[in-house]
Amino acid sequence: MFSTFYTYILYSEKIDKYYIGYSADLEKRIEKHNEGGTQSTKNGIPWKIVYFESFDNKSDAIKREKYLKKMKSRKHIVELISKRSSR
Repeated sequence: MFSTFYTYILYSEKIDKYYIGYSADLEKRIEKHNEGGTQSTKNGIPWKIVYFESFDNKSDAIKREKYLKKMKSRKHIVELISKRSSR
């Protein structure tokens, strides 16, 4: 069985913050964030997806998530989103 995994970036206008995560079911995961089911994103509801990448395996999605989180740079995140949007 073939599964797709995603690394994603959410944005909360309410608190002007980005959140980076990964999931096998992007829609359900975003719903959970917006229902308050995730402690680290509860204060920023509503969240909207501003970027995602798909991977053939969980390991690659996690590696990408860790890389993006390690950058700890809002500028880097905004550039990444802008590049994807301009395609």
